[in-house]
Amino acid sequence: MRPLVLASGSPYRRELLQRLQLPFVWRSPDIDESPRPGETATALVQRLAAAKAGVLRHQFLQHLIIGSDQVAVLDGNIIGKPGNRETAIRQLQAVSGRSLTFYTGLCLLNSASNTLQVDCIPFTVHFRQLTQQQIESYVDREKPFDCAGSFKSEGLGICLFESTEGSDATSLVGLPLIRLRQMLEQAEVKVL
Repeated sequence: MRPLVLASGSPYRRELLQRLQLPFVWRSPDIDESPRPGETATALVQRLAAAKAGVLRHQFLQHLIIGSDQVAVLDGNIIGKPGNRETAIRQLQAVSGRSLTFYTGLCLLNSASNTLQVDCIPFTVHFRQLTQQQIESYVDREKPFDCAGSFKSEGLGICLFESTEGSDATSLVGLPLIRLRQMLEQAEVKVL
């Protein structure tokens, strides 16, 4: 098996990848994540996932490099990580009683053969109607400032939802393990 590299500095993605019980190292790639004019959310996350993996290609010459990127989309607009309390509150007010779709780009790059597999996995969260008190209490308790959409589904954020819709719940956290397992098996890595 070729050694695995996770092209991400995200502790959430590292925790997810550990579920597969495969040895890996991680490096945080330095790329410009700005969207291009007219670029769709799907195209953006696929391009960025491939770029993150590609940046590490010359450092890891005989590896399988995993790149991933995610955006949240509301009313056709990409919303980013809030960064602070006020923005997190505004984002949750905007999605209260509505649906927010996450697009997670995934890339598996074989640096030895320079071949890559790229995909985009959508996942939709349907929020329940939230009061101002619930929003502020949640933000103050969990401080989801580094999470697109201003919540942590793997924590208390699950209480904000009415329902979810998608093929892979791990894509919501930022690394779709079901699709990654399929890609790894295509690259002759047996997970089980």
